[in-house]
Amino acid sequence: MKQITFYLFLFISTITLGQTEPFYKDFDWEKDPEYKVDEEGDKNIQGLRHQIVTEFSFNEDKNLVEYMLEHNVLWLNSDEKIESYNKIYLPHSSTSRLLVTKARVITPSGKIRELDESKVLTASDDETGRQYKYYAFEGVEKGSIIDYYYVVQRKPDYNGNRLSFQASFDKKNIDFDLFAPKNLEFEFKSFNGLPEVKKDEESSDKLHWNMTADSLEGLEEEELSAYEASKAFVVYKLDRNTTAGIYDISSYSKVAQNVYSFYYGEHSRRVTKELENLAKKLSKEENLKEKIRALEYLIKTEFYVAEASGEELGNLESILEKKVASETGIVKLYAAMFKQMEIEHELVFTSDRTELKFDKEFEAQNFLTDVLFYFPGLDLYMSPIEMGSRIGYPPATLTDNYGLFVKEVVVGDFKTGLGEIKYIDPVEADKTVDKMMLKVEFDKDDLSTTKIDMEKSMSGYYAMYFHPFMNMIDQENRDELVESFAKSMNENIDIKKKEIVNANPELFGVKPLTFVIDVESDAFIEKAGNRYLFNVGALIGRQIEMYQEKKRILPLENEFTRSYYRTIDIEIPEGYEFANLEDINIDNAYLVDDSEVFSFKSGYEIEGNVLKIFADEHYRKNMVDTENFQQYRKVINSAADFNKITLVMKPVN
Repeated sequence: MKQITFYLFLFISTITLGQTEPFYKDFDWEKDPEYKVDEEGDKNIQGLRHQIVTEFSFNEDKNLVEYMLEHNVLWLNSDEKIESYNKIYLPHSSTSRLLVTKARVITPSGKIRELDESKVLTASDDETGRQYKYYAFEGVEKGSIIDYYYVVQRKPDYNGNRLSFQASFDKKNIDFDLFAPKNLEFEFKSFNGLPEVKKDEESSDKLHWNMTADSLEGLEEEELSAYEASKAFVVYKLDRNTTAGIYDISSYSKVAQNVYSFYYGEHSRRVTKELENLAKKLSKEENLKEKIRALEYLIKTEFYVAEASGEELGNLESILEKKVASETGIVKLYAAMFKQMEIEHELVFTSDRTELKFDKEFEAQNFLTDVLFYFPGLDLYMSPIEMGSRIGYPPATLTDNYGLFVKEVVVGDFKTGLGEIKYIDPVEADKTVDKMMLKVEFDKDDLSTTKIDMEKSMSGYYAMYFHPFMNMIDQENRDELVESFAKSMNENIDIKKKEIVNANPELFGVKPLTFVIDVESDAFIEKAGNRYLFNVGALIGRQIEMYQEKKRILPLENEFTRSYYRTIDIEIPEGYEFANLEDINIDNAYLVDDSEVFSFKSGYEIEGNVLKIFADEHYRKNMVDTENFQQYRKVINSAADFNKITLVMKPVN
């Protein structure tokens, strides 16, 4: 997306008005601050002040720059929090410059100790070599206040920027200000309860907007929640340049046009020839889905996607020659190949819903963080970036979310991109299946020992963690993988046979990855007089059990919908029967409009001397409102209840 905003930046930066001094030059903290701490209760941290000020201004070279100030004041009242905040990291990149850094500690007695420049340290990441700067707070005691602010000058980010103000602890005195030249009009939207940003109508020399909140309640992270997306935050964007008469600067219609120009440019003869040669490597598959699958497999196995960016990594001629591309470069390659192969498709830009829900009303480019391809003829999505993903299984958190769909429109000789906001439906639960089939036989000479044949198969998102990479896993690690599934029943088992079926990575999304395992164990049977206690529920492995001691605040959010099918066929020893078969029956479900959304059902039947048990579980929806949380919890805990089932096997009277 950097390429999209670049063209707008060049144009806007040429329009200038009279200069005014940036706000930060007149900013300073209070010499003798009087911060009020709420010492009631057992709080170990409080935010006493959080201020962010950003200003867009034309510098002496008539280029648009952005100055951003962040001022934070925190009261720390535990060793854990003091340890957590002994380093405060500062913005540092090749496109930014730290102009001001100030920090101080206010002790419980009120003594103020200001940190000098020697406490602003620079370090580097050993793996990436990337440098970063941070404040180093030392000698902070319980009940102290750390007070710091910095000013950074950076390349302007105005097509959509998000600022989050909420944390896990309570905050007071929250402020956001944005200043801009009088010709640059911004728009704002607040999310998750943050007050709206208002325009200061009395500001004369520059435009000014402000948001103020007296307090923000802390938001604790909860299990299976979209925590980051649930925090209170504001998004701002540049909407118009009144001097130049430019409007809807950050609109998705402009994004669609820029996306099309960037990804679907004309190719040289050499590139066209190389694209034709690449297409010839594929079989003459007529089935559209298989044609796309073959192309995706070829690109994801023969081309490397580098984390770096650069002109060469985004140039198709270089990519086709060297087999290395940036993320934008690999998207270009797919787009070119789909055009070459005449495959109808659309580009989709969206966001990870656990981090940021795509807002369909407020058009800003910070919602366009991830890219997918959509195939209307199949109603399927494909990720060009994620190496483990395959057509039909895009990264799950990019689904169940809105996105910007960009398709080609042709009018005569003119071609461009047309954008439309649509919903990205999640992959249905029957496409992600964990299936377990067990056959149990008691040792005729020792009924406390069982022989268990297990066939465990996984498809969809469950298989995505392993299946696409099976060719890279050596035999030793394959054996460990199989054993881990076997020993999920119990560590004390003796594995007699292990086999992996459908291990070819090309079969991901076509056939389930299957593990065939035969074991023997005495871990599931306990003798009690002339009876045997058989922990049959343990055969499905340990299950998740959700606890909720406090009232649920955040909606529950799963990564993907899914289904489980389990069958256990038990050969009943001659002369014995099971006394408490009704314990197997569990039926819990949550219905919407008479349709099951979540369900767990287990039961049994007896055919001859075989006890046939089933336990099926379905989660057909990702998001669960807080008012329905207990219903979800009841269903998911049903599997844990099944896991505890012990059957009593006794002699037939």
